[in-house]
Amino acid sequence: MGSLIGHVLPGIAFLALGLWHLFNHIKLYSLQPNSYISSPWFPTSKIRYLELLLIIAGSSISISMELFIGPQKHQPFDTDGTIPSNHLRNFEHSSISMFFIVYASFAILLDRIKPISQIDLTQLIGAIAFSQQYLLFYLHSTDHKGLEGQYHFLLQIIVIVSIVTTLMGIGLPKSFLISFVRSVSIIFQGVWFVVMGYMLWTPQFIPKGCLIHNDDGHIVVKCGSQEALHRAKSLVNILFSWFLIGLTIFSISFYLVLVEKNSKRVQYSSLPKEFEELQEDSNDVESQKEKKFGDSKGNFTHVGSGFPAFDLERFKL
Repeated sequence: MGSLIGHVLPGIAFLALGLWHLFNHIKLYSLQPNSYISSPWFPTSKIRYLELLLIIAGSSISISMELFIGPQKHQPFDTDGTIPSNHLRNFEHSSISMFFIVYASFAILLDRIKPISQIDLTQLIGAIAFSQQYLLFYLHSTDHKGLEGQYHFLLQIIVIVSIVTTLMGIGLPKSFLISFVRSVSIIFQGVWFVVMGYMLWTPQFIPKGCLIHNDDGHIVVKCGSQEALHRAKSLVNILFSWFLIGLTIFSISFYLVLVEKNSKRVQYSSLPKEFEELQEDSNDVESQKEKKFGDSKGNFTHVGSGFPAFDLERFKL
């Protein structure tokens, strides 16, 4: 991941996934606002698990790039079988991809088995995947005290938003706003990965007073003075705020356009097939929970039901 391509390709993947989720959440909510229930992933009409299969494929390619294609010797280990220091970051990046494979695989398995807590467990695994991503970026073996560290610090903030909204979605599955923010945060992750790739590995975009430096096979940006470093970090903060403004304008506008488009045909069309399956699965989960709760209520004795009716005529004087 420590290169332009290593940031741009994962960024495009996150961007596409976030846009896909944002589109489907808005469409589902605009068509059925009263019965909306969030979904951690969305099937397609032809291939139900296309989204999850693409996550598995993309993560597998990322692992191959990090561990077998990227290293100069095309394998990540040293001659004695240990992990060399300059390949620690490759294992950290590949571990993130490994957990996304775990998430997608269990999402498919849970959808086929359909247990009571299918959606909740899928959301939980997704939250763990984002949490691992955050921890590995926070505890990164690469020195992130310089300009690259500022980019990663802001990236961690975005990942935290993804973690929190994914966890909140477990307890509040009917909240469209939570799903909306989570989708936008995934888009922002993708956008920021792409920005990092171009801004840190394109000589024309390096701030004044800073140069690209080769540090044990890892390309980093070094600034000649504290003043130059402070200026470079400030520029990153400004860039982040600009993209935040632009993404907010885009997401709200995207919402308004889709709602206006779908609201005109709500009364004249039913849900698409894939959305109907999602709603059925969600309703099954909710009904099973309610049934379980209702059974537990049935174990209580109803006060007054076991007493015979009094014949008031016997007590007349």
